Amino acid sequence: MVSLSPLSLLLLRLLFLFTLTHLSTSQNTTTKHYYLKLPLLHKTPPPSPSQSLLHDSLRLSHLHHHHLHRLTSPVISGASSGSGQYFISLLLGTPPQPLLLIADTASDLIWTHCSASTHHNNPHNPIFFPRLSASFKPHHCFHPSCKLVPNPPNSHCNNASTLHTPCLFNYSYADSSSSSGFFSTETASFLSKHKHKHKHKPTNLTLSFGCGFRVSGTEFNSAQGVMGLGRGPISFTSQLGRRFGNKFSYCLKDYTLSPPPTSYLTIGGGGETQNDNVVSSKMKFTPLVVNPLSPSFYYIGIKSVSVDGAKLRIHPSVWSIDDNGNGGTVIDSGTTLTFLAEEAYGEVVTAIRRRVRNLTVPSPTPGFELCVNESKLVKGTSLPRLKFELVGNSAFSPPPRNYFIATEERVMCLAIQPVNSETGFSVIGNLMQQGFLLEFDRDRSRLGFSRHGCDVP
Repeated sequence: MVSLSPLSLLLLRLLFLFTLTHLSTSQNTTTKHYYLKLPLLHKTPPPSPSQSLLHDSLRLSHLHHHHLHRLTSPVISGASSGSGQYFISLLLGTPPQPLLLIADTASDLIWTHCSASTHHNNPHNPIFFPRLSASFKPHHCFHPSCKLVPNPPNSHCNNASTLHTPCLFNYSYADSSSSSGFFSTETASFLSKHKHKHKHKPTNLTLSFGCGFRVSGTEFNSAQGVMGLGRGPISFTSQLGRRFGNKFSYCLKDYTLSPPPTSYLTIGGGGETQNDNVVSSKMKFTPLVVNPLSPSFYYIGIKSVSVDGAKLRIHPSVWSIDDNGNGGTVIDSGTTLTFLAEEAYGEVVTAIRRRVRNLTVPSPTPGFELCVNESKLVKGTSLPRLKFELVGNSAFSPPPRNYFIATEERVMCLAIQPVNSETGFSVIGNLMQQGFLLEFDRDRSRLGFSRHGCDVP
């Protein structure tokens, strides 16, 4: 690794400011996403990162890593602003600037919307101002981390660059949203928990992240960027790594509740309190599958699907990953709906339609195949129950509200869509994950899930 003197760092910062207007707009699609704009269910304003986050973390202290057991950060639904995403609160910079980032287990890069200005023009939708931070440092082209992000084709890093050329990145998604700017380092602040005192205290960590000066995509109107939680080396969870047990968990609460309830992203393991042990004892596990052609994704193995206890006739090959890396099933907090391989989707829709034929509406909401009239539900009855039998002798059984969503007055639609498994993969989206505590244990390569523990930071 090349070390830089203080003068070199100063030159790099100056060159970073000089090249702000010369960013490339080329596209490098890095991951697949299926975003959804939700109906405005509440009249409350979008969550402000400055309200609760600064209250908890204004006084910062640097704690040695061997005293830390876990980090926690609030997670909140973006439904109040019409977004189908869940946001994570983060403090970035010195002094700290509050941000909301989309929680995304299907991408790696942490990035924020940045401004070269030194003035906060819009306090209701804050972005990151690197010039106001004393700890901001852009990576240079020859830094090893620069090789881990997609560089624009005409980036200076692809040529015989000088040592002080900043590292450019361009990260884009299949829905055509993108971010491009400078891959940098910055101080991030989180709530940490001591092993022995069981109290939450703030701590600082250094993260590599993308400072995006060119951002496109309406999904980012309510958030200031994305927190990549994937398995790749530049993700939030990978950067923290073994320092916190190579494990993280989260719970996504019901997006229809108002005001939106807060849950937590937790980096690190449990087992330090009696409640941790109770939650762990109720957790079911399934192995995480590795796809060598898409190593960043968290794949799980589905064996079968049942509706109201009746196993559907779906060939096991529908759920497998082929030699080209297509197929399989991914857990994705950054996708709203659930997507199933076409053959499986057809069987699920047919089975559910048969059971709700007296409830269906003649003209489904555009974009949905199956919708029901909620007012026709007989008191004491419920919509059909889905169950996914997983590898590892566990079963994932979400309640109907996780896959039927309100789209119109008294109308609920099946929030599952088909996907061609020959060119894509099945996705368990964030609506399907609601109300479950999900634990990603990377050392043991397994996913844990439980209906208990959502309220415990």
